[in-house]
Amino acid sequence: QVQLVESGGGLVQPGGSLRLSCVVSGSAYNVFAMGWFRQAPGKEREGVSSINTNDGSTYYDDSVKGRFTISRDIDKNTVYLQMDNLKPEDTAVYYCAARMLVTSSYELFQNDYRSWGQGTQVTVSS
Repeated sequence: QVQLVESGGGLVQPGGSLRLSCVVSGSAYNVFAMGWFRQAPGKEREGVSSINTNDGSTYYDDSVKGRFTISRDIDKNTVYLQMDNLKPEDTAVYYCAARMLVTSSYELFQNDYRSWGQGTQVTVSS
């Protein structure tokens, strides 16, 4: 069982930055990747970024490519999402998740992510 706790959300002006953190605890030996997802009001949850736990390779949705950076600190069991040049359309609840299965070649296939955090709110507004 893997437990995930996100933090770092808040209110920021357009063009600003935030860094989200996700602390991982529990038995993580069968976690293939860590991902960040988000859900805006009235919209479906969508994938943002992922990082492979084996080789550290990363993947980004086109909507955040060049603005967001995913990273990890193995010693601290923490995954980060650095978000720069934030836009109002980035407003959402952001979730951290652990990929426990690999049934798709798509890095952000949600059904493969079996452990989820409680979410942290990010609001981009002037």
